Amino acid sequence: MLSAWDLLLVVVGAAALWYGAEQFVAGAVTLARRVGLSDLVVGVVVVGIGTSLPEVAASVDAALAARADLAVGNAVGSNLVNLGVVLGATALVTPVRARRPLRRRDAPVMLAATVAVALALWDLRLGRWEGLLLLAGLVGYLVALLSGDRGRTRRARTDTAPERDGLGRTRAVFLTAGGLVLVVLGADVLVRGAVGLALAAGVSEWVVGETVVALGTSSPELAAAVAAARAGYPELAVGNVVGSCVFNALAVVGLVAVLAPSSVTPAATATVWWLVGLTALVTVLLFTGRKLTRAEGGVAAAANLVRWGLDLL
Repeated sequence: MLSAWDLLLVVVGAAALWYGAEQFVAGAVTLARRVGLSDLVVGVVVVGIGTSLPEVAASVDAALAARADLAVGNAVGSNLVNLGVVLGATALVTPVRARRPLRRRDAPVMLAATVAVALALWDLRLGRWEGLLLLAGLVGYLVALLSGDRGRTRRARTDTAPERDGLGRTRAVFLTAGGLVLVVLGADVLVRGAVGLALAAGVSEWVVGETVVALGTSSPELAAAVAAARAGYPELAVGNVVGSCVFNALAVVGLVAVLAPSSVTPAATATVWWLVGLTALVTVLLFTGRKLTRAEGGVAAAANLVRWGLDLL
């Protein structure tokens, strides 16, 4: 029987992750700009890390608690949510346009990163060297991105950050530190509740990680997509989703592997390769066209729901 207490922990933990990540991004963006960092660096690195902080915190917390299925399941499930729920649902509301650099560069990197995770999990073991390679891939991507695009202003992510006009240095430091603490605490609460739900419902930690926990940790991306759609800029969701998927695959899984090398359940294989297929589909659609249509968004959303259904049965 499901425990109301465990469910409350999941809700409270997810809310803390969401709010903490927002405050971290608001403070960190202000500090980064005050020290003279460009919008490109702020958007890709500061906001990029900030919106993925919930996934990092929850997965690292789970990995250190010897909950590898929960940790990796969250990273994989978050990408399913990003591509299916966030991007798919946004395209259902209105066709989503993607800028050329994202279609030609970032989307293929997203696919390559996802395939790298699938290959790393081929033997159902996640080793430290595999984690280091994934992290090295992220560093290489960021270096290439920053060095190749210095003449452009990358707004896809900076526009997802809360605007805090006139935010002072002291308050910015407080928001950055306080937001980070809230994210860490929220991750621990969320993981505790998710483990309790898994035990009570009789389902595996992998399934809970890729569904309940992933939905909770992906809430910043979902919030950004909703805000962008309401403001009439649904294309902003594409940059946030693609960047988040790259970061989840390379940074989240990489950190889990480095900090706590472990094994995952055989059930992970089907889900990971399903994610590869969905990522390939979205990459092809973005690469060959200028936008995701409503029909294509519906296919992406359906693919995510079908995967959940198969795993929950």
